[in-house]
Amino acid sequence: MALKIFRESFLFFTLAFFCLLIMMMSFRFSEAQMVPAMFVFGDSVVDVGNNNYLPLSVRKANFPHNGIDFSTKKPTGRFSNGKNAADFLAEKVGLPTSPPYLSLKNNKNRASLFMNGVSFASGGAGIFNGTDQALHQAIPLTEQVDYYATVHQDLVNQLGSSGAQQHLSKSLFIVVIGSNDILDYLGSSDLRNKHTPQQFLSLMTTTLKEQLKRLYGNGARKFVITGLAVLGCIPSERVKMQTEECNEEANYLAGKYNDGLKSMLQELQSELNGLSYSYFDNYSVLYNLIKNPAAYGFTEVKEACCGLGKLKAEIPCVPISTYCSNRSDHVFWDLYHPTQATVRIFVDTIFDGPSQYTFPINVRHLVAV
Repeated sequence: MALKIFRESFLFFTLAFFCLLIMMMSFRFSEAQMVPAMFVFGDSVVDVGNNNYLPLSVRKANFPHNGIDFSTKKPTGRFSNGKNAADFLAEKVGLPTSPPYLSLKNNKNRASLFMNGVSFASGGAGIFNGTDQALHQAIPLTEQVDYYATVHQDLVNQLGSSGAQQHLSKSLFIVVIGSNDILDYLGSSDLRNKHTPQQFLSLMTTTLKEQLKRLYGNGARKFVITGLAVLGCIPSERVKMQTEECNEEANYLAGKYNDGLKSMLQELQSELNGLSYSYFDNYSVLYNLIKNPAAYGFTEVKEACCGLGKLKAEIPCVPISTYCSNRSDHVFWDLYHPTQATVRIFVDTIFDGPSQYTFPINVRHLVAV
């Protein structure tokens, strides 16, 4: 009898101990998770696989040598040798990477799967709808926001209006877009004939503003917005120059757009009650890496790691391409995109950087607002 009581007591205390352990683990997880969710909008810099689900699109990265430094050593649809900015930023706030929306779109349990956020980003996407939509090569920003509106409704159905608003008001909305619009303008005589550079840049900012207002109308309050990089210094632009130096016209347009973007964000904050944002000066940070690579551990700033031809930028990173043995030496992975090593520096700066590069506040402070 005594042995039976001992066994039952031992079993009870063992179960109680494991319950307490699980509770402690849950508590630690909730402490690590700084925001309820992260919703990602943008282009190939933050695409985690949406383009894999566009049957007609050739703008994909679901083949080698992409993903060579990813945890699985396999291509995932990221335009990178490993993780991209969306992955690193999710890690910073204690969340799993937001999954591609198109992978969940038809899932019956999608509302519960959206709770920690979702990514709408698509390689090749722009602020404008572009000229390739007949073939659906990418999901433009307008359509990404349309998709988010359906996610918002699913969350309202699951949490109720006030519950969804509380959930979303504490979440982060990441927007990384605009590079493809500038590159399209540079390469299109039709666009140049239709708009002066200033007209085109102004149209970009006003169009983006309308989409940000739509997100705000569906619960978004905390935005992380990245400016454009020094586009003229990416391998695809350098290779067009006989000297292999940066394309200064592309850099000029990117810089002028960033000026307009910063002004627009200040206006938007004054117009919309409760809106907060962190702007990342991508241009200055990448420019610093290129001008002083040794300080950041890089040795190659012009040539892509993966590709073929001059600067490995005449043919993209495809299975027949060659790639560098040490990806951490290179600023650029392919003719357009940074390496995982470069992106890690970007996200460290976005999250904890000084006001010189992230303003009016960095993401750590944005989370605490």
